[in-house]
Amino acid sequence: MSQQLTFDWPVGVALGAEDFFVSAANAQAYAMLQAPASWPDRKLIITGPAGSGKSHLARVAQAQMNALRLDAAALPDTLPDADTDVIVEDMDHLPATANEFMFHLHNQLRHAGRHLLMTAQSAPSRWALPLPDLASRMQATTTVRIDDPDDALLSALIMKLMADRQIMPPASLVSYLVPRIERSYAAAAQVVADLDAASMAQGRPLNRALAAGLLDNRTP
Repeated sequence: MSQQLTFDWPVGVALGAEDFFVSAANAQAYAMLQAPASWPDRKLIITGPAGSGKSHLARVAQAQMNALRLDAAALPDTLPDADTDVIVEDMDHLPATANEFMFHLHNQLRHAGRHLLMTAQSAPSRWALPLPDLASRMQATTTVRIDDPDDALLSALIMKLMADRQIMPPASLVSYLVPRIERSYAAAAQVVADLDAASMAQGRPLNRALAAGLLDNRTP
């Protein structure tokens, strides 16, 4: 039987505060985000694996703080307004050429009494920061980590990833998947993408039978 044509439709990701599921794996990061007045020196770094919700939390913080959100890999040429809280995502991808900018941004925010929130997959001690003054300031910043997902968070993540694709899975499918995939954010994203693609390609409903066939065919 020939495969049906499939199209890579854009996925609409819900990133509002009400869409963030809090569990033991991310509760500390979420609580810290809700209380920026408690951040030592008004700085905070959130670390965690890819897909763990760091960008989601960054967008929640952006809305709550009316902050400017920047990508570390594409920082602007000039410093932002001094009276603005700033969020810098993916600090572990900061180019060497942007170290000076980040150093001056850090100092500007500190002197102005504004907040600086940063995200990364790894701790600042592992970032490639050739500027010693910047490295020391980053390593002195309070860091909170999002851990690998527990069962509750993994279930919620699978349901959210499916909802983002406008899929309404039966509850039995989610409970079937959770103990059978790697306990990681990346694995959850991959299995949802693979199931969606298989369902469209084969013209079959997304259910336990489809999931069982997909998981059985994976290389151990």
